[in-house]
Amino acid sequence: MQRRDFLKSSAALALVAKLGTGKAQAFVPAHNWENHDFGPGPTVSDRLNQGPFPQYPPDAVIPTDDVVMTTTPSDEVVPNYGKGLITYITADMGTDEIKSDNIPQAIEDLVRFPLGQQLYIRPTWREVQPRPGNLQLPDYIKLVFDLAKKHNKRVGLRVQMSAPDYTHAPALPDFVLEKVPKVDLVGPEDKAAAERYLRNPHARYQPRFDDPFFQHAFKDLVAAMAAEFNGNPQIEFIDTFMYGFWGEGHTWPFANNPFPDYPTAERTWIQMLEVQLEHFTKTPLLTNTQPDFSHVGNSEVLDRSLRSNNWIRSDTIFIENEQIEALSNRPPWAAAVLEQALPGKPHDPSAAQEGISPVDNMISHVIDIGANYWSLWNFHQIDPKLLMSYYEASPAWFDQINRRIGYRVRPSFIWSYEDSSHVGLIIGFANDGIAGVPGVLRVSVETADGKPLQSGCLDAGYPLPGKVRQAQFVLPKGTKWPGLKLRAEIEVKGMRYPVRWACHQRLNGDGTLTLRPNLRPQV
Repeated sequence: MQRRDFLKSSAALALVAKLGTGKAQAFVPAHNWENHDFGPGPTVSDRLNQGPFPQYPPDAVIPTDDVVMTTTPSDEVVPNYGKGLITYITADMGTDEIKSDNIPQAIEDLVRFPLGQQLYIRPTWREVQPRPGNLQLPDYIKLVFDLAKKHNKRVGLRVQMSAPDYTHAPALPDFVLEKVPKVDLVGPEDKAAAERYLRNPHARYQPRFDDPFFQHAFKDLVAAMAAEFNGNPQIEFIDTFMYGFWGEGHTWPFANNPFPDYPTAERTWIQMLEVQLEHFTKTPLLTNTQPDFSHVGNSEVLDRSLRSNNWIRSDTIFIENEQIEALSNRPPWAAAVLEQALPGKPHDPSAAQEGISPVDNMISHVIDIGANYWSLWNFHQIDPKLLMSYYEASPAWFDQINRRIGYRVRPSFIWSYEDSSHVGLIIGFANDGIAGVPGVLRVSVETADGKPLQSGCLDAGYPLPGKVRQAQFVLPKGTKWPGLKLRAEIEVKGMRYPVRWACHQRLNGDGTLTLRPNLRPQV
């Protein structure tokens, strides 16, 4: 909680005011995200006619039609790309955080953990590229990818350039540390707040990120990562790795940063973001919503991330209320990953208040902000048995968020019509989840044997949670709608991923829905 206190000081407020008036800076002041212009969002190709569809003169668009089929929400967990619970394999401390005498077995148990649809790792630069050139992944990361493929789970990852919880080695590789100047961090007046980091010599400095050698090495690292991971079907997303602790854009609670001035800091981070955007053209990048405590340009970097149709993430919803605004009112096509850790100690039944445990309360608020993803992670105590004990203490809450998180789309209303020249369908798509579609939803009408009849897209982010978005499908004359199939896919940065409809009605093995009359005649 103490990292908010700095922002209350007169010095901090004066600096913020100064930044807001500087013509050379791109500093973006805090603003409400609802209705903020982040640009048009992802490109929508083959846009479907999305209404309105009046039936009566003088502005009739279609002849009188009838609802011929409906669907209802599924009670099941419906895994899809762009949503889900994420089992953390490593986070802040590497494999030291896994509390087991048999790390490979613990990793396998975590990958197999039934609640998690995705996996997450957060290695250091030193771990993935100890020497210049191609990536040289450590054995535990290779094991994660092998097991992920075996169990049909995708992986998200971030590379740490500063890892204050790694005590045995710096996050940066030696070939960088030997060439790049370092700047000591200045502790705050409250030494207790910095004690955790002061004990670790590798957390007491930051490199000169603007140094030419650092920039060259960073570009080589990003290029090597993109060669391995950009568009890789095993990858769910990549976090942007930015300035500071864990790459979140800050070095709280220290009072300084390694840059000579704000313009240099912001210019450096914009350049480093652009390098990542240039190379990760197919895989979503996630930028942390952390407020700019260290005054290095987070606000502009975050803004550019949204404008380039990438996603956001946060490590907390209980510290800075500014993050609540960003997460809850983000554009509907931008996914939000919420890393809100579970306690790193055994479940304590006495901690409940009015029948609600701290974990129940946490899950409720993850739902409130409309997350696409949530972390399954016991803070600095990664242990599949401990994780399972929290599920066993709150199964109803874990099951609820597993069913509701992200988007859950289905063709709610299916209308059929016919006129003199063609037949068609008007389909109302509902979203029973808590988030918009993080990209563009493509829907195809096919024959029973898979021959496409018409395919097109809804507007980016639609259908919105709790709402219906209608679309028209014009079919060849003489087509009979019973027996046709509806297929859904999500388009994200030029990639397509299959989407399974989240409806109670029976689906085909590939997640498509076969149309059939299911409304009883009215009495």
